[in-house]
Amino acid sequence: VLGTACFAVTLPATRLATGTVDDPQLAPAFVTFGRAAMAGLLSALFLLVVRSPWPTARQWRLLSMSMLGNAIGFPLLLAWALRSVTATHAAVITALLPLTTAMVAAWVLHQRARPAFWVCAVLGSALVVLFAWLRAGGHGGFGFEAADLLLAGAMVAASIGYVYGAKVTPELGAEQVICWVCLGALPVTLPLAWWLWPANAADIRPSAWAGFVYVGSVSMWAGFFAWYRGLDWGGALRVSQTQLLQPFLAMLFAWPLLGERPDLLSIAFALAVVATVFLSRKLR
Repeated sequence: VLGTACFAVTLPATRLATGTVDDPQLAPAFVTFGRAAMAGLLSALFLLVVRSPWPTARQWRLLSMSMLGNAIGFPLLLAWALRSVTATHAAVITALLPLTTAMVAAWVLHQRARPAFWVCAVLGSALVVLFAWLRAGGHGGFGFEAADLLLAGAMVAASIGYVYGAKVTPELGAEQVICWVCLGALPVTLPLAWWLWPANAADIRPSAWAGFVYVGSVSMWAGFFAWYRGLDWGGALRVSQTQLLQPFLAMLFAWPLLGERPDLLSIAFALAVVATVFLSRKLR
């Protein structure tokens, strides 16, 4: 739950960092590689202090999958999406994250699921699609936004990163997993972050820099200390369901940070999606 609370702030913090299409702040690509570079530097310091042993070749293969999902895929797709939609809108779409994580865990870890589980998966997905169709553009229009596809891709990327990271956690330890993931990406993320550094850095609002620092130090790093530890203690399929709290926490945090007051339609759809995920948990 602590990890989930840390991740819930990611949506409003990322939107603070990137701004909107009409009021852009930091570029989504810079936020993606910059946050991973910041986490990589923190990870290097941590690994030196604890004198962590170097991962084996097999462990690096698992870490590389987590790296692609959590360090690059999820933050990049999320940052681009939040340029166009509100954090509240994104919270409803990403309410399916526990279900996609459970599905990836069933596939990667070879855990069988009952047919009723997949019925709930289809129902939850249909609810998300209906919500995206009703709320296109964030102002009640009908249709779909490209941002919704980006959010769907972000969920899949995050799920893959979570499960592969959880798979190697018993061998390396929760803290070491995310640190090796971030450190392994550092040769790519640090040069790209330097190259993408905004030319108008002095004109970027302090709130945007604060959002950037949060996603780099907490969303990409410290939050995973709690999250991977929880996945290790309770199992990825089971513990992933604590993210049922995440859409509501994200809406709650978006209110003071962004001034986005949750509307009844968003809350209703979030409750409906969470209900399908909760039912799937009982029927898996």
